[in-house]
Amino acid sequence: MESIVFLIQCPDQKGLVSQISTFFYERGFNILNCQEHVDITQNQYFMRIKLDMSDLKTSRKDLEGEFQAFGEPKGLNWSVFYTNQLSRVALLVTKAPHCLYDILVRHEQNELNCEIPLIISNHPYLESIADKFKIPFYCVPIKSKGERAQQEQDVINLLEQNHIDLIVLARYMQILSKGFTEAYYGKIINIHHAFLPAFKGANPYKSAYERGVKMIGATAHYATAELDAGPIIEQDVLRVTHKNIPLELSQMGADIERIVLARAVKAHLEHQVIINGNRTVIFK
Repeated sequence: MESIVFLIQCPDQKGLVSQISTFFYERGFNILNCQEHVDITQNQYFMRIKLDMSDLKTSRKDLEGEFQAFGEPKGLNWSVFYTNQLSRVALLVTKAPHCLYDILVRHEQNELNCEIPLIISNHPYLESIADKFKIPFYCVPIKSKGERAQQEQDVINLLEQNHIDLIVLARYMQILSKGFTEAYYGKIINIHHAFLPAFKGANPYKSAYERGVKMIGATAHYATAELDAGPIIEQDVLRVTHKNIPLELSQMGADIERIVLARAVKAHLEHQVIINGNRTVIFK
């Protein structure tokens, strides 16, 4: 069943559920699902409402115009999505293949409702994976520090040419500029091990082993100008013991990175996420 999803955020006020529901009822919509949350610390109201698209009797433009006129006096900040319009996703990678493989397999098995028109990398190592899944692969290297800005602009050009809606950093080991993250705010998902800000560097699992950690995990978040500090979408952890050597910790970390990134991407594609400052509201 095709559906329409509205994500709504506004100052909390009496009668919101009734008024919003009535708006859609008066236009003949069957409400398939409605979830809400109130952040009492900020007096903010959040709603995800899912409608049966077959009940749409006007144009989408007219529906959105009427809802804008309805919501403006109430201070509604909203977005709308139509499930028959697939999001176009770009995967950005460097050398690690595990997250890339996982996303592509899930997409092939229809677990992720999207299109993946391209894969971009700053190295050529993973082109063979793209070939297996018949997805165009673009290698945009950084040959020197002075070329970093031009390389990033070349990446942006590819994103614009392919009309990308979501960028997934599937272990893309490059820092994005402030301009890049601001231009695609809320549309870039990153994955990293959950030790940060501790154990930075190329071999965090060796550092974690030397510190004797008893838990490892992964964090998926929206990328912002502040490195690894954007609104968190998904996290998970695994218990470990003194018996686990650094190689085992790294393998276990790769497994959990796959799962956490896939959950975050799925939540975004299914329009379950509302960003609230540096936090997120997730309607599962």
